[in-house]
Amino acid sequence: MPDTYENSLAFAQQQDAADPLRAFRDEFLFPQHEGKPVIYFTGNSLGLQPKGAAAALKQELDDWARHGVEGHFNAKNPWYPYHEFFSESLARIVGARPGEVVAMNGLTTNLHLLMVSFYRPSGTRVKILCEERPFPSDTYAFNSQAAFHGLDPKNAVVSMKPRAGEHTLRTDDIVERIEELGDELALVCFGGVNFLTGQAFDMKTITEAGHRVGAVVGFDLAHAAGNLKLALHDQNVDFACWCGYKYLNSGPGSVAGAFVHERHHRAQLPRFAGWWGHDKQERFLMEPVFKPMPSAEAWQLSNAPVFSMAVHRAALDLFDRAGMDALRTKSERLTGYLAFVIDEVVKATAVGLEVITPADPTQRGAQLSIIAHGKGRGLFDALTARGVVADWREPNVMRVAPVPLYNSFEDVWRFGQALEECLQG
Repeated sequence: MPDTYENSLAFAQQQDAADPLRAFRDEFLFPQHEGKPVIYFTGNSLGLQPKGAAAALKQELDDWARHGVEGHFNAKNPWYPYHEFFSESLARIVGARPGEVVAMNGLTTNLHLLMVSFYRPSGTRVKILCEERPFPSDTYAFNSQAAFHGLDPKNAVVSMKPRAGEHTLRTDDIVERIEELGDELALVCFGGVNFLTGQAFDMKTITEAGHRVGAVVGFDLAHAAGNLKLALHDQNVDFACWCGYKYLNSGPGSVAGAFVHERHHRAQLPRFAGWWGHDKQERFLMEPVFKPMPSAEAWQLSNAPVFSMAVHRAALDLFDRAGMDALRTKSERLTGYLAFVIDEVVKATAVGLEVITPADPTQRGAQLSIIAHGKGRGLFDALTARGVVADWREPNVMRVAPVPLYNSFEDVWRFGQALEECLQG
């Protein structure tokens, strides 16, 4: 691909014609606006439906009708080991070993379960360090976990805000804060990508800094899994969790995932136990003493939600075919084109649009967060009326996310045209 961009339909179509992932767009169902597909730039909130989802779900419904309870072992895709079908795919997506990942529960449920094991305040080491505005559910989880241990969340939860006049955190400042907290710090837990600003954090550097002071380090990867090229195992992250419905395109409220580094698998960690985390060779002996699986599966509580997982499987099959390397390469190019087009619109309209997401591709994924000074929600509503599906976050941020698996360069160009019309109208 060329090193420069052009703000023209011909250029965008040329890029799409040369895109090795272009066929994947046809694997998804797009909502319609005035008889045409919308410009769907909110895959960072809810991914589109894969066309294979309905057939995958119908297979499990048919096997339920055909086999009843025997579907646990006789279904085409036996339900008993259903969660095991995801190990290889999820490991490739988050940069882990297959035994370090498991599909289970919902995101915040998994965060709580992991904090039971990995947030163990003791003595002066009680504090949790996070960014100032993680997704609100994380804030609620941190505060309630601190309170559960008898601590005052106002003192135990330490949040970091950017420097005055800046929108994102500097890695050096995060490291410095970790070192300042030192032996007061029990847990460092950031998002892989901040939901509001789109900033991708330097997970390797943060993990190393946290470990140097004796803290545990975990990440909420809701906006990173399926978006960034991750390396959880090699970067020595202690734990992580993510959802399945954003970049992983597995449907609203779909099954989530968790990562636990293999060095913790045989440790005598406290945990909330359930029978699906018990040694599968002995699970149906129904013994009263919990014997954890020697893998991330030990954090499971209940058997697989097969219908949700059926759609998840159809979605992850697309990631297996595309590959994270190719997706990330396109994402950097596509998001770069979006930044270029927005800049061209600013030049043409002289309207103050401020992209608060880092300009450095290594510090962002497939999302740009925009503040339209003086325009606010009205601009977002005008774009919606033109068939642009983006995302608004109070008080003044519009998030747009060109997802490489199904968005095109022409989508980006058309977004720019709609944006310019709205600003001039």
